[in-house]
Amino acid sequence: MSAVLKNEDASEEIGTRLKLVRQIFGLTQRELARRAGVTNGAISLIEQNRVSPSISSLKKILDGIPLSLADFFTLNFSPSDNVFFTGEELTEISYDPAISMRMVGRRVKDRALQMLRETYQPGADTGDAMLRHGGEECGIVVAGCLTVTIGVQEKQLNPGDAYYFRSDIPHRFRNQGNEPVILISSNSPPSF
Repeated sequence: MSAVLKNEDASEEIGTRLKLVRQIFGLTQRELARRAGVTNGAISLIEQNRVSPSISSLKKILDGIPLSLADFFTLNFSPSDNVFFTGEELTEISYDPAISMRMVGRRVKDRALQMLRETYQPGADTGDAMLRHGGEECGIVVAGCLTVTIGVQEKQLNPGDAYYFRSDIPHRFRNQGNEPVILISSNSPPSF
């Protein structure tokens, strides 16, 4: 392995980053070395910041994960990134007092999906005008009974029942019962 980076901080960053990435992907040094076709010692020396790999050597190692060079250098693997959220940290995105939609990770950059904890009070209805947007969505009823209309199909879903459909099909959600409905739903791409 030849030294490609002259700056000690940069080489330390590569070693530290490689160790973190390897751990995130659940690989031992030995497993990563086997996958990449390099020695266990090479991985160890890089992670200890004793050797700075060439770009081609680093690419070979990252191919064993697999992870691109671009992702290795640009993804933020900082432990300070918020990955867990308390119930109080979920962001309310509904303005209807009868419907609560609390979003997980509202401030997460470049979200590819949206997950909600929805609560429909008795009589709550998303409206006569059917909802329609791009993507797909699914959900599981946790409590109560929810009437879901998707296109020309309609069904009352009970706790444990679920749905999955293309979101460009007109749809509507109603609580026609006497108790609140709790629903865990997801859609991709995010529509809110």
